[in-house]
Amino acid sequence: MFGSYQSAVEKISKQAESYNEWISLAIAHDKEKGLDEWRESNHSNLYDYQEIETRLKKLRTLKAKGDEHGLLFTLNEGIHGNMGGMGNPKLYHKAVSGTKLLVAEYVEAVADCLWYIAEVDNEIISLEEKLDFLHRASHCFGRTALMLSGGGQLGNFHMGVLKSLIENDLLPNVISGSSAGSIFTALVGTKSKDELKEFFRPENLMVEVEKEKGLLSGIVRKRGTVKIDQVIETINRIIPDLSFQEAYELTGININISVAPRESLQKSRLLNAIASPNVMIRSAVLASCAIPGVFPAVTLLAQDKDGRQVPYLNSRKWVDGSMSNDLPAKRLSRLYGANHFIVSMTNPVVLPFFKDKPNEIEWVGAVKRFSTSLIKETSQFNYSLAKPFFKRWPKLALTANSINSVVQQNYLGDINIRADFSSIDPRHLLSALTYEEISSLIRKGEKETWPKLEQIRIATQIARILDHILSDFEHEELELASQALRERKRRKV
Repeated sequence: MFGSYQSAVEKISKQAESYNEWISLAIAHDKEKGLDEWRESNHSNLYDYQEIETRLKKLRTLKAKGDEHGLLFTLNEGIHGNMGGMGNPKLYHKAVSGTKLLVAEYVEAVADCLWYIAEVDNEIISLEEKLDFLHRASHCFGRTALMLSGGGQLGNFHMGVLKSLIENDLLPNVISGSSAGSIFTALVGTKSKDELKEFFRPENLMVEVEKEKGLLSGIVRKRGTVKIDQVIETINRIIPDLSFQEAYELTGININISVAPRESLQKSRLLNAIASPNVMIRSAVLASCAIPGVFPAVTLLAQDKDGRQVPYLNSRKWVDGSMSNDLPAKRLSRLYGANHFIVSMTNPVVLPFFKDKPNEIEWVGAVKRFSTSLIKETSQFNYSLAKPFFKRWPKLALTANSINSVVQQNYLGDINIRADFSSIDPRHLLSALTYEEISSLIRKGEKETWPKLEQIRIATQIARILDHILSDFEHEELELASQALRERKRRKV
């Protein structure tokens, strides 16, 4: 079944020129194959449809009766993205146009009830009670993070992924990037929503492609031909001179950039507005792109209290973040409560082993997981055995540490968008690409994202609604506090 689903996706993606066209073709395909009936039927052994039916009916009944407190109590019983197993990825690999309609209806009903509770008169449910509930619901539900891997010239694929998410208002507000991925993370994390939509308009994007076609190639050329000043100049042109804190205040997007230490005994870092608010984003991108042996290690810069840029951890230099922390899921979980991850994978070292097959036979998947675990344990064991020799050969230590770090990382997320080599000649991964090759990679990123958009929309809808409501309420609370302060001042006068 996975094969027929995948074949249909590939066929439709080749025909479609836009997402609207893609979803129309997907709906037509599902109707032709009778898969629309599968979507309309609640029954399946892939999720607990009876639990979802019961909760959906209860939510609708309470809302129709105007029972605000009963509705709040029911919502308090639990809001999460995998109620009754409705987040099972196998539910998205049957019909091309999406999952069971019951799942979409349930998520829509929860979102509708959240808005309803938010709009209830504060005399019925106080603002404090609403805020308490909404904060707890947001904390329990968690949030989605987008992780952009490293990948040299294949990193242009991320542009297509981002373009598709932005055009459909589905860009998460937690984004991480390493190496090439850091460039595009910084790009979207330093522009307002209007600026992003303008930047990603097809005509503007193609102009930018023409300007930037040498950027990534400049970073990954063979040693001795890198023009560092030119790379710095280009990064300075496309990324505003902002600290992580300034970027967050401008956009509301939490951007995170992975950097690895040049020294083998130090730990990698995830730079962001929480852990390193004063670090300058341009220097973080340069460091994350500094492939050892190709690009020199970088000293990070930070903004001091007087607004001057000074060295950050002056004794340390930093290199390519993908070497040790390509997809920093655990750190994003700790920092932001992220529990759902979208991965855009372009790392050429990982791609041959990066397989996302939800419908894979269980025993085959178990064998693969065991093999992966065995490889990781063997790598770690050999690395430990070699450690005593590292003092004699420091270059060997750096190489061994890098290899072991790559092997030990996890590269799959909940939703995986995978690049491939079909768009360009593999021999050109470390050299300049043509305008046509870059355009092809961006287009490939778009088309690989389209089949995932419905899954992303449903998985993130409740969290997005909670964020909107909380933002409105916190603004309202601030206004009330300001009014009270003005009233106290007036009375004193």
